[in-house]
Amino acid sequence: MTKTFIIIGLLLLLASCNKDSCQSTASQETQSACSVPSSSGSSDAEIPTPDSPDADIPNEAMLFDAHAELVNFDPKDSQKVDLAIEIIKKVIRTKEFKNRVLNFTYNGQKSFVENNGLTNEQVYQKLLEGSEVLDPGSDHEMDLELELYYSRRSTVGYTYENTIKIWINTKYFDVYTPAEVAGNIFHEWTHKLGFGHASRYSASRASSVPYALGYLVEELGKKFE
Repeated sequence: MTKTFIIIGLLLLLASCNKDSCQSTASQETQSACSVPSSSGSSDAEIPTPDSPDADIPNEAMLFDAHAELVNFDPKDSQKVDLAIEIIKKVIRTKEFKNRVLNFTYNGQKSFVENNGLTNEQVYQKLLEGSEVLDPGSDHEMDLELELYYSRRSTVGYTYENTIKIWINTKYFDVYTPAEVAGNIFHEWTHKLGFGHASRYSASRASSVPYALGYLVEELGKKFE
């Protein structure tokens, strides 16, 4: 009788141990599955987001900035210029702007008209450097002095070689969208980098650096209005 009780007790003990062992194994397997790193790499790898910089965009483009001194601007006018400058900065940081500059063609050749002997790649790099003729130094910045004036003429804006100042005609500025203002400012700023164009209309003038890039900034800038 005593042996019977001992045998029953041993069987109950073994059953209890096997049950605990199974629960422990299941717990370990679950923990292991949860901690397995994904196929993309370690568990603390950065997850790309829509705002992540494109790997094809140079760091100089991401650093590109602007400093502007304004003359004859009221608060509303200043706000429009601020929006225009922000549009320029956003356009510069896009892959599309880079590709359009590098692949710009005139007469079947990858080249701008009146490019000062520079390749498209060198033009792009010069834009990013932001080294104005009268304020040299690669600071990755547009250094601007903008002044509003009024004229009944068809001139949207103008500047001179011996000054950093750019004049903008309120006849157009007042009705322009921020993207259109951005295009005009960028056009004039490229003159500060030393690029020119024909003074009168010609078939090739639209392919000069100031005109081509002014139009491009306006076109791409509409996406950021």
